[in-house]
This record gives sequence, structure tokens and C-alpha cells, in this order.
Amino acid sequence: MIKDYVAVDLETTGLYPKQDRIIEIGALRVRNGEVVETFSSFINPLQRLTDRVTQITGIRDEDLKEAPTLEDIWKEVFDFLGDDILLGQRILFDYSFLKRIAVNHGFSFERNGIDTLKIARKYLASLESRTLSGLCQYYHIPIRAHRALEDARATHILYQNLVSDFETEEPDAVFCPQPLLYKVKKESSITPSQLEQLKRLMERYSVTIEIVPESLTKNEASRYIDKIRSGVYVEP
Repeated sequence: MIKDYVAVDLETTGLYPKQDRIIEIGALRVRNGEVVETFSSFINPLQRLTDRVTQITGIRDEDLKEAPTLEDIWKEVFDFLGDDILLGQRILFDYSFLKRIAVNHGFSFERNGIDTLKIARKYLASLESRTLSGLCQYYHIPIRAHRALEDARATHILYQNLVSDFETEEPDAVFCPQPLLYKVKKESSITPSQLEQLKRLMERYSVTIEIVPESLTKNEASRYIDKIRSGVYVEP
């Protein structure tokens, strides 16, 4: 059993790291199987949340208004993660968002991870649900689903249950840390000329966008400019 790792969970505005943003992070540092330190923070995505995100997570725009932005907190996040093995339920999802942040800030973030979902798919294939909530229900693990620190804590406990039930003296590969592979290219921030053009178009067409323009990448800015010009942009 791997006894030293960081269990991590993110709540985000959507499923795609290239266009969606983190709104909450929770992480537990585990040593010798015991939680020794935690990290938890809302993150202001500089955009309005959709009703669906609020419905799923319970997180509201008001909760994020005074929260640090990603630029305020990213160093603290990666300092906490350190060089540890990462544990998560569908860990590649969380890693993909973290890897994008690292690349955009010019540093390497190559890590090994353990995925509780992969373990559950192999050993609990007959379960109706192998979501984190479903697996926690199966193991009677209390959980406040879709809140980052609670999900990270539940994943840590779930992992220990899975190990206890299914790991042998020669553990299957799904119990062993594997390289997390996700390719991402560095993205540049919106240029001054793009920002000027976007604001001019917003004024001309009486359009507001759900995100702070200054926080956009070049590619995101281009998409907004094209949508406003073509008349297909619809406010959420």
C-alpha cells in the first residue's frame, strides 16, 4: 500500500481545462496513511458561474467574490502539492487543470498518480455507480459531494478501503502510481490590441461577457471577438 501521497480534488466551471476554470481546490497531505495537513481554498475564476455549476456544487458567485484569483494562489497550491504522488477519483481530470497552470507559468509538473476510479472499475465492476458518491455510499463513507476538500478526504478513505479489500502481496498495477500523461501548450495572455478591440466591440454591440476580459488568453479573446462580430454570442 502506498502510504505517502497527496489526495486532491478540484471543483471547476466545466470539464475542459482549456476553456474552464478552477473555483475550489482541496488537498490532503498523507504520511504513513494518516492525514497530516490540509489545504483548501475557493478560487475566484473572474467570471460568473452558470446555474448548473451552482446547482452541482452549491458554490455561488457570492462565495467567490472575495476569494483569491488563480494568479494570487497558484504558487501556494503547487508548494502544497510538492513532489508527492497524487491520489484522486479520476485523477487525470484534476491533473489536466493543474498541468495547464504549470505550463502557463513556465515550469514542469510531471507527476505519478493513483486513480481510485480505475481500481473501482476493475474490482467493483458490478456496482451500479462507481462515482465518488456511489462508492462512498457502498463503503458507508460520509461525504458532502462536490466540495473539494470533502471529496479529497472521501477519496483518501475510499482508497484505504479499496486497498484493504483488494490489494494483495503482489498488488495489481492499478494500485501502483502511474505516470500522469497530459499534453498542453503554453497559452499567452490577451494582448493589449485584443483587449482594446474586444472592449470596443462590446460597447458597439451593447454586449457584456461573463468573464473579466483582462483574464482571457489570446485564444479565448479571439473566440469572443469572432462570436461578437458574427452575432452568435449569447449572454448566459
